[in-house]
Amino acid sequence: MRRLFLLVAAVVLVDTMFYAAITPLLPQYADELDLSKTAAGVLSAAYPAGTLIGTFPAAWLAARLGFKSTLLAGLGLIAVAGTTFAFAEHIVLLDAARFLQGVGGACAWVGGFSWLVAVAPPERRGEVIGSGLAAAIFGFLLGPVLGGAATVTSPELVFSLAASVAVVLAAITLGMPAVAPSPFPGWRRLGGVLKTLPIAAGFWLTALPAVFSGTINVLAPLRLDALGATGVFVGGVFLVSALLEGAASPWFGRLSDRRGRLWPIRIGLAVAAAMAVWVPIPESIVVLGLSVVVAEVSLGLCWTPAMAMLSDSVERLGVGQWLAFGLVNFAWASGQVVGGSGGGALADRTSDALPLAIAAILLALTAAALVLAPRMSAAEKPAAPSV
Repeated sequence: MRRLFLLVAAVVLVDTMFYAAITPLLPQYADELDLSKTAAGVLSAAYPAGTLIGTFPAAWLAARLGFKSTLLAGLGLIAVAGTTFAFAEHIVLLDAARFLQGVGGACAWVGGFSWLVAVAPPERRGEVIGSGLAAAIFGFLLGPVLGGAATVTSPELVFSLAASVAVVLAAITLGMPAVAPSPFPGWRRLGGVLKTLPIAAGFWLTALPAVFSGTINVLAPLRLDALGATGVFVGGVFLVSALLEGAASPWFGRLSDRRGRLWPIRIGLAVAAAMAVWVPIPESIVVLGLSVVVAEVSLGLCWTPAMAMLSDSVERLGVGQWLAFGLVNFAWASGQVVGGSGGGALADRTSDALPLAIAAILLALTAAALVLAPRMSAAEKPAAPSV
């Protein structure tokens, strides 16, 4: 399991590194290509849009051909799309490359995490998922560094080197022993599973934080730039955020294994709601940067337990882990698309405060519902150990 964990951790690190690299580059592309906030939001959201479109084909591929084949397909797409992005000079081609990277990321996450959780002990599921997510968050940490390096050197050099790492990981994957996936349950059975409360709750608790993340990932860099922050400072803000969230994610997972999946989520939602209200206010780049760090870290309290909740639920319902991580991808990508492109477009027509206020209301209402509503016992408790 250790070798497999290291492989999956490296794969999701590369995927999120490509995704997050756009953050410090957004102001540069906005200046060079004369992009509006709406166009910048589309460029940022093209990656999760690809993940959104590619998620269920990736889940189907994992159910039919296996986790290993799905992971290899994802790495191949990431390498090709990353190289294309390196040399693209037109916004349409940049958008298309980002979209294809997102499709590859969907395959990589569904194949990799399904493979990993299939061999992990159920009683340590939250910890394992949190540790894998920590690697992904470390990719978010390296992504702004990658983007910042591209502003100093060239996108061609930096993104070509990063894409070559995906090729190396594909070669390593070929040498790993495959694990047979759970059989596809049929469309009628699948439709019934998707209607259950634990599945719906896990989906929403993954998607909603992604809406806030997508919004702040577009608006915060542009506002920091408007206040006079350099690309290096913007990259540093998101680097610190990723470092803290990545370090805490395994602990968030262990906490959900011991205290229940919803306990840390309630705290994360409440803090994120407060930050969504506060972020448009500061005029100091230091205060705004610290606020973004707190907002980003609070999301880790939501994502790791919500992913574990979905994994627990599909196991109880007798469906393969490919469904859980297909839903994770779809929920995350939906939220990022809505938050990135929708938040950017709404801010263009009004102000940054309005899309963030909408996110704050949704976050606060969900946190209140989890506190006041009857306990969802099936979603609250981790899966029982296998016997």
